[in-house]
Amino acid sequence: MNKINSLKREIKFLARDRIIWLWLALVFCLSSAAVGFGLAEIAVQNKTIEQLIQADKTDRALQHSKKSDWGSAAYYGLHLTYDAPSDFAFAALGMRDTQPWKHRLKMLALEGQVYERDVGNPSVAILGRFDFAFFAAFVFPLVLMVLLYDLRAHERSAGRINLIEATVAQPRLFWLQRASIRTLAVLLCLIVPLIIGGLIAGASALKLVLACLAVIAYGVFWGLVCFWFSAWRKQGQLILISLIALWVMTAVLIPSAARLAIDRAVPVPDGADILMLQRETVNDAWDLPRKMTMDAFFERHPQWADYQPVESSFEWQWYYAFQQVGDQRAEPLSMAYREGRKRRAELATWFSVFAPPSLLEQTLQALANTDAHASLEYEERVRAFHAELRAFYYPLFFRNVAFDRELLEDLPNFDVH
Repeated sequence: MNKINSLKREIKFLARDRIIWLWLALVFCLSSAAVGFGLAEIAVQNKTIEQLIQADKTDRALQHSKKSDWGSAAYYGLHLTYDAPSDFAFAALGMRDTQPWKHRLKMLALEGQVYERDVGNPSVAILGRFDFAFFAAFVFPLVLMVLLYDLRAHERSAGRINLIEATVAQPRLFWLQRASIRTLAVLLCLIVPLIIGGLIAGASALKLVLACLAVIAYGVFWGLVCFWFSAWRKQGQLILISLIALWVMTAVLIPSAARLAIDRAVPVPDGADILMLQRETVNDAWDLPRKMTMDAFFERHPQWADYQPVESSFEWQWYYAFQQVGDQRAEPLSMAYREGRKRRAELATWFSVFAPPSLLEQTLQALANTDAHASLEYEERVRAFHAELRAFYYPLFFRNVAFDRELLEDLPNFDVH
């Protein structure tokens, strides 16, 4: 009963503090703004995808209606691929700000297409968007520090701490209770907009629950850290500076040092080198003996080695063969690039254990399917789809099948899942 009365007393004490109400309102407003920005961005991306799907079908049908051979149909037919945002992507936009999530592919060399991306706002690319994951991971701890750093220092400087501790049975439990109420109040203001946003976006209950648990665990961690620092018999300013120094170390210094260490430990080829090698191979093929290109192509596709070449200055089989050879030449670099990115992402996940802000952000991005692994998975689906396009067209090219526009209805469709 005494504990209940003590709890009610602390809640009433908190309710009378206008400064705390101001901070709680600020957290709620900023959290709502972060969720709102995320919902708006995902709505724009979904609308863009819907428009592109319709435009893609219309444009490809129009192009195919004008063509009378397989080579031209393959060359002018564009195929939309996209990575649709998940139902929780509004909370953590992640790699969707920096990595491509839509392409329009041709039957040309893939390496020159798969890394294409829209030219966006450079400041957004550098700073990232203000989403819930960023606010919860990096801004929320600062608010907790402001509310908890002088938990005891203020009472000590006012000369009331001895009187307060003399009137309670367990002083340490009393201060922990006061810190817990403040922490839970801030957490509530942080999480409520997330839950409302999840309901609007139709996010799964499991994802919302896991995200809330992750944020609560994160808030409890920083609440305990602030509580421990507040027990110092130091001036409040020194306690606050120490907390901010800890935040800088975990939010800035450790992630930056980890990234430098990971980049040095896992070198990856430059993406520009991959594109340059592929394009040089394709461009050089125009001046090379045709047999050299075809032999390189047949090493990977021996089933078409017995095709009957057309004795002319140009043939589509040769054209698409040297497109394929361009990708083959760049394949070792491309594989090293993809494997290096994957390894870097794995190491970054391990290093985030020592940087709680990065750990929470990566956790929310994983739930939202917007992390580095999701970006790599989409790229693999793009590559698999391009391979399906080649598997569709190559028999038509090398068996000299008569052009039949109705066969184009059997073109493979991109797997969006």
